[in-house]
Parts: sequence; C-alpha cells; structure tokens
Amino acid sequence: MKTNLENYKNIDKSTNLIFDEKDTFKVFHFNNLSSQNELFKHSLKDNYIQIYFCAENQCCVAFNFEHCALNLASGNSGMVYFKDEKMNILFNLPPKAELIAILISIEYFHSLFSIEGNFLFNFNSFKVGKPIIEPKEINTSIKIILNQLVSKQINESLRPIYIKGKVYELLSHYFSTPPEDEGEHCPYIANEETVSKIKHAKEIIIEEMNNPPSLADLSKEVGLNIKKLKTDFKEFYGVPVFTFLLNYKMEQAKKLLQEQQLNVNEIAVHLGYSTSSHFIAAFKRKFGITPKQFAKT
Repeated sequence: MKTNLENYKNIDKSTNLIFDEKDTFKVFHFNNLSSQNELFKHSLKDNYIQIYFCAENQCCVAFNFEHCALNLASGNSGMVYFKDEKMNILFNLPPKAELIAILISIEYFHSLFSIEGNFLFNFNSFKVGKPIIEPKEINTSIKIILNQLVSKQINESLRPIYIKGKVYELLSHYFSTPPEDEGEHCPYIANEETVSKIKHAKEIIIEEMNNPPSLADLSKEVGLNIKKLKTDFKEFYGVPVFTFLLNYKMEQAKKLLQEQQLNVNEIAVHLGYSTSSHFIAAFKRKFGITPKQFAKT
C-alpha cells in the first residue's frame, strides 16, 4: 500500500525540532496535546544513528513507508540505524503521546565513542536495506534526563549548551551497562514506584487543570508527603508542580491558537481562566506577545 506523504506535516523548521547543529545531532520533542492523531515528516540526506524515547501513550516511527515502522509503548525506546543515506522519517502520534528523538550523525557518533580507533559499533559492516533496530526499556535515570532535556525553564541564550550537555548525559546512560540495582542509585528518585506516583500527580493536575487540587490534596491522592512531592516532581519534570501546569496550559494555548478553531475568549475558558484578561496576561508573560499577535505569526 502506497504511503501518502501529503498527510504528513514537514517539521524541518517547526517547534518540534528543538536542537539542530550541523554535523552533530538533532533533537525532536513531540507532545500531542490535541484530540487527533498528529502526523509529521522529517527528511534525512545523511546517515544518522536514531534513538527514540516514548514517554507517554504509544508512538509510531516509520521509515519511508508506513509499514516499515518502529512501534513503541510508553516507557520504551528504540535505536535505529539505516545505512541508506536518504529517507523520510514519518512520525505518527495519537492523543497524549509524547516522543523524544535524538538523531546523531555517524561521524560525530564515532568521535564521541571511539578511543584509539576502537568503535562502539562498526556501522560500515552493515548492509544497505538491512537496518539495526534495538529496543530497550527506559530506566529511571534516563526518564529524569529526558524530562530535564525538554524543560522550557532554561534561558533561551543558554538553552543550546544545556541541551548538548543533557544529550551527552543521556547517551552515557543509554549505552552504559547498568548494575543490577541501577534503579536504587539515583540520588533523587529512588525507584519506579515513586516515578509512577510523580507521573500520576502530573496526570491529575492536567485532568483537573480548570480546578487543580492543592499540593496537600495532591500529595494525599498520590501517596507522597508534600516535601517529597515538591522535590521529586521538580527533579523529574524540571519545574515545580504549578509551574509545570502553567507551562502545559501555555503550550496547549499555542496549539489551539495555531488550529484557529477557538477565539481567545474561548481558549481562556477552555484552559480554566476566570477572565480572558488573565489568560492574555499569562500568555504575554510567558512568550512576550499577546495570543492575537501569536495567532498572526
């Protein structure tokens, strides 16, 4: 069955591409806040090591054709390498899906991982048309780094160096062989049970964003004391609980404005603001322009 590429939005210069440095690597972050599947396309002209991390729901990444795909469930990752230099990467994300993708040029990958000519992988030995696809579960340490990587709380002028640092940290964890009790070594979030509670807290404040619970009520609902909830939530998502909620609302506001289905007053109501003026003020503080100005860009 022929793939209709016209259904896929080109993302070469979109906000989903959060880092792109020539001859090093690209970083994509997809977070589908809509109620519809989102389809994106990115065209490659060189060889890249591709690593995909599904943070929420399920994500599908296809290569040239929809049937040639990597399907990832929440909490799983996959490393992909094709020797073919030219290809279209096709992203299919259902509602509430979140995906982080790191694409590293072959030459740069070798420069990071080679010592006196000894390579982590000898990619020259692989044949065209026969890809590597290596699935791997995302451990606790990597989950934390991924959330820090896509945090929007870093000053824009410092963001490129911050992202590069986080990618290096991510790669060192991804390719290392962890000890059996690796999950207990994180100094901040000790285990998957705590991570699950932190993610549950995030889900609650999003679901109840029009009337979110207090920190005291939220801590009781997820089974963590307030201090641990505040500390671990900030460590995992990079920002405090209600700053995260504000950022979520603002990102959703941007998508709604781009879709042009609702006016500013309707978006304000949808996001739980008592008046449109409060919404406009919050949006301007966050992005430096009003919602109407943003809608015109």
